[in-house]
Amino acid sequence: MINPLLLQFGGSAVAVALMVGIAAWARISRPVAPLDPTTARTLLAIDYPDLVPDVVWISADTRGAIARAGKDALVLYRLGDSWVTRHMPWDKALKAPIRSGHIRLKLADPSAPMARLAVSGINPWPPEGLKEPQG
Repeated sequence: MINPLLLQFGGSAVAVALMVGIAAWARISRPVAPLDPTTARTLLAIDYPDLVPDVVWISADTRGAIARAGKDALVLYRLGDSWVTRHMPWDKALKAPIRSGHIRLKLADPSAPMARLAVSGINPWPPEGLKEPQG
């Protein structure tokens, strides 16, 4: 006959393994299409209908964008398997540090305190001609 403690321990181990497997499976994000300027403008228009971007800069890995709308910078980036939008002053976005090939935008949101957008030699930050706010 099997010892009841061993039976309980085995059942608990199977239950914990099942919960760990479900948690690991749940973290697998769905694929998201690469970002392009048209999609970025559409997503930004949903959250900021009163702000019309002059220019949209897409990150090197197409996982984020920064759009200039007058003196505001509209930031769009992936968080998990969806898109998040935030805004900040354009001059603050221009002064954001670049470390390890990423712009690090400090946001005033405790749930998403920083956006990291990839830059490359082909797609530098800040874009030429956009260094000063317009209007």
